[in-house]
Amino acid sequence: MLKKFKYFFVLLIAFILTNCSSSVDTSKFTIEEYFNYAMQLYNQEDYEEAVQEFQNFLLQYSGSAFNDDAQFYYGMTYFKRGQYLLAAYEFSKLIRNIPASPFVPETQFMLAESYYQLAPPYQLDQAYTKKAIEEFQVFIDFFPADKRVEDAEKKIKELTERLAEKEYQSGLIYEKMEYEKAAIKYYAFVADTYHDTKFAPISLYRKIQLEIKKGMKQEAIADINTFINRYPENEYLNDIKKMESQLIETKK
Repeated sequence: MLKKFKYFFVLLIAFILTNCSSSVDTSKFTIEEYFNYAMQLYNQEDYEEAVQEFQNFLLQYSGSAFNDDAQFYYGMTYFKRGQYLLAAYEFSKLIRNIPASPFVPETQFMLAESYYQLAPPYQLDQAYTKKAIEEFQVFIDFFPADKRVEDAEKKIKELTERLAEKEYQSGLIYEKMEYEKAAIKYYAFVADTYHDTKFAPISLYRKIQLEIKKGMKQEAIADINTFINRYPENEYLNDIKKMESQLIETKK
């Protein structure tokens, strides 16, 4: 029993010493030493401590030469912790307050990436998805030679597909409920707004079917011509051409 108690006591002391060793008196640090200490915590992936030290550093030395460095890594620390909304807020502060900083290109990308991480599945509200697209596009527009542009473009395409799917699925729901005018409206929106996505051809196809069903022949013929010109190799092309032939025959 005594041996077990001694073993537990040794472990307790080791735990206390380990935790106390992380409590560093930063009041005697120079500005550079303090920043390097916060960076050391960040590089060691001690993000809980790092976020506190970067916050304290920015409060104490807001006008220092390390201000933009600290602001960027403050945002990165939140990002690493999965606190993407806080990360986005800190990244946006750097862009707004220190626009001449060499960190701005990377910060703009990380701002977009933060919203990308927040973007939910298509079934949910897509405000963050739209925000991510907006911020990635700002990155591309302002830094077109950056090596991350290709990644930004891929993510814009992915997120745009998500927006298109949400609208397409809404169209399907209205069609199943036999609210055909509403379904046509949603399908038209997808075909016109997201014409480069995989949901555009199927939306236009279903729109044409509904227009024919409702006797909207002129609208159907116009959409058929659009489909043929826009998607000449699509899997629905033969069906579309058959519809066109039938409509032409009925007009004679």
